Amino acid sequence: MSDYYLEAKNISKSYVGVQALSNVSLSIRSGEVHCLVGENGSGKSTLIKVIGGVVQPDSGRILIRGREYQRLQAIDAIREGIEIIYQDLSLYPNLNVAENIAFNQTIESNSRIVNWKNIRLIAQQALEELGESLDLSERVENLSMSQKQIVAICRAHTQDCRLLIMDEPTSALTREEVDHLFSIIEKLRRTEVAILFVSHKLSEVFEIAENVTILRDGLKVGQFKAAELDNDKLVYHMTGQRIRYTPYEYEPKGSQPPALEVRNFSKAGQFEDISFRLAAGEILGITGLVGSGRTELALAIFGLNRPDSGTMLIDGREVQIRSPQEATRYGIGYLPEDRLSQGLFESQSIGNNIIVTIVTRLLNRLRIIDKAAKSNAISKWINDLSIKTPTSDASASSLSGGNQQRVVLAKWLATDPKIFILDGPTIGIDIGSKRNIHQIIRDLASGGMAIIIISDEFPEVLQNCNRILLMMSGRIVKEYERVSEVDEKELAGVLSRSQVQEAAE
Repeated sequence: MSDYYLEAKNISKSYVGVQALSNVSLSIRSGEVHCLVGENGSGKSTLIKVIGGVVQPDSGRILIRGREYQRLQAIDAIREGIEIIYQDLSLYPNLNVAENIAFNQTIESNSRIVNWKNIRLIAQQALEELGESLDLSERVENLSMSQKQIVAICRAHTQDCRLLIMDEPTSALTREEVDHLFSIIEKLRRTEVAILFVSHKLSEVFEIAENVTILRDGLKVGQFKAAELDNDKLVYHMTGQRIRYTPYEYEPKGSQPPALEVRNFSKAGQFEDISFRLAAGEILGITGLVGSGRTELALAIFGLNRPDSGTMLIDGREVQIRSPQEATRYGIGYLPEDRLSQGLFESQSIGNNIIVTIVTRLLNRLRIIDKAAKSNAISKWINDLSIKTPTSDASASSLSGGNQQRVVLAKWLATDPKIFILDGPTIGIDIGSKRNIHQIIRDLASGGMAIIIISDEFPEVLQNCNRILLMMSGRIVKEYERVSEVDEKELAGVLSRSQVQEAAE
């Protein structure tokens, strides 16, 4: 019998004019955490679907526990214990926790009568086996993303899962939630469940993986032990380039008042006594752990979360901003953390998403949108931000994560902001697209825009900001005037010491 739970050998798959996979092989042992990495378009999603029996390869072989499948179907994969949790989780938001967890078993029973007691027993047992606790009666639409992940994992667990494939499971999770997810994965691994983990966050690869398979342009670059790789090697294998960051250099220009000044901002339960200045041309990083109040502060500046006290000045003049419309009039743009639910109208065209913030500027004397002005605005931002699409009429949902983020950037840049707040600007985006978006941000700052980057990824703020605020429990615990003064170890150490001090108090 094979040492491997799953072997995919020389898998090839082409679509019209596109070779998605070319002779790609992958092998996973029971109880192994294996990371699959590669940029968008590298073939990861196609390979996952082949392993799950959702897509039929043009050539190649699939062996599960030594048994070869000439034509693996989805039902065969499920019976062999292969479960896939896609990025959207595929849960039923209108059903409760118990119903979602026991859904597959209920369908398989073919019973005309629903045994509600049995549904709750199945769900409760799955939660207990993973050491989790959720209200079985709570509708899934009311859960946090982390809790939804638990429901999806429990549902897979009820199917006697032996290989769990997780596609970008941490893209919308906080650091604390990621740690919790990793603890669940470790429990599964100890029961000999194999995990195939797909992530764009390279730090997570080194944190959780035993082995790593790297794809590029539909080809397998290699399969490595995680211990054989470091960040630079992994990036090079994924992109074929050696990507280097140089610190962002800010040059003060004269003695003008700050583009933005916040004085003693406070809101009960969210943030307290927050003060800082932001000059034109600066990139200010705000980072910290879950519950630090970073996003709540950003929303307060943008008029979506009015503070209880404090003042805000723009170009030295005190202002009161009560809504996003007022914020936009004062020259503030805000790119939200969740681009899909807050930043994009996915079913609308790329063009409509770009011009949604400036519709009133495009009206002619008859109060009808000027088609030529609309077309020019859309073309300008597609070209300026290198949004890859054959047509602006395509829906925003058709784009890759990196290109969707460019559309959200374009939407706000079209308003010509003086101050731009970016909350998690590269969440769920591959390494190449991250670098491109970081360069766009740097170019905007070099042109005089005042920028705030909010991120829980220390490398992101260290590599792209000239100044950093470190927040914890709603307060600024440390300010670094020069990024050269600090590294990841220092940031983590300050937060750790602050946590200990807070616990002691």
